[in-house]
Amino acid sequence: MKKEDKHISLDGIDKAILRVLMENARTPVQEIARQLDLSGSAVHQRIKKLEDAKLITGSYLKLNPASLGYNTTAYIGVYLDKAMRNPEAVAHLKKITEVVECHYTTGNWSILIKILCKNNEHLMQLLNHKIQSIEGVSRTETFISLHQQIDRQISI
Repeated sequence: MKKEDKHISLDGIDKAILRVLMENARTPVQEIARQLDLSGSAVHQRIKKLEDAKLITGSYLKLNPASLGYNTTAYIGVYLDKAMRNPEAVAHLKKITEVVECHYTTGNWSILIKILCKNNEHLMQLLNHKIQSIEGVSRTETFISLHQQIDRQISI
């Protein structure tokens, strides 16, 4: 791995390690070493370098929201009456546990959020009583996802 400016140049071994970890972040170092015909310490050192370079920023367990009863995914464009209200609005959105992503955007919306809801009724309650009641929110535009067709990370 070489650091060029702010970008990282990966060699074939780095890419192979990352592919294994992207498939299953819980793969033991010794299993990765066996698959790549390397020593465990070599794999461990490379992973550490990738973490230090901030290419690997963590690993997480991915839950299936539908298994917990969250069957509706919606994207909501939030219009703020003033751009300066953004930090305050985001602070309120952070308190809504169904909000799983929040982006400051260009274009018509000030903020784009992704929320998980149990159903359309739950979505309407969140919109009417939690999101649209935030001071500075002038209106919202909602898009319901019918089915997520691609879910992946950037390829290496």
